[in-house]
Amino acid sequence: MKPFFNDPERAREFFKAKMEFTTGPVELGHMLDNKNENINIVDVRAAEDYAKGHIPGAISLPKDNWSTFAGLNRDKLNILYCYTQTCHLAANAAVEFAAHGYHVMEMDGGYEAWLRNEMPVEQGEPPTLRQAA
Repeated sequence: MKPFFNDPERAREFFKAKMEFTTGPVELGHMLDNKNENINIVDVRAAEDYAKGHIPGAISLPKDNWSTFAGLNRDKLNILYCYTQTCHLAANAAVEFAAHGYHVMEMDGGYEAWLRNEMPVEQGEPPTLRQAA
């Protein structure tokens, strides 16, 4: 049986693109520590899960509200996260928001990875957000 080998050029292109459009919890933590004003963190989980705990400074934009674009910012990099590595809410949100001209990136691993890396957490209801332009 012939061993499986993928196409190295396609792999290079895939991982190059992946690095441009994803970040990890530790890297995002460094951005927050450095008070990076060019990012907007967006939690796309259910509002009740956001209230139980979320990344400090994140806005809540559950799937039912995606069409409002509330809290998104066209002038910043919107870093999206959902529940886990296997949850695709953030990736689906990225497709939707990018189609409407928003700059997006996904945090790999979701909120579960944030917790696993012992990063800081806020609790509480999301603030009322205005609809994005």
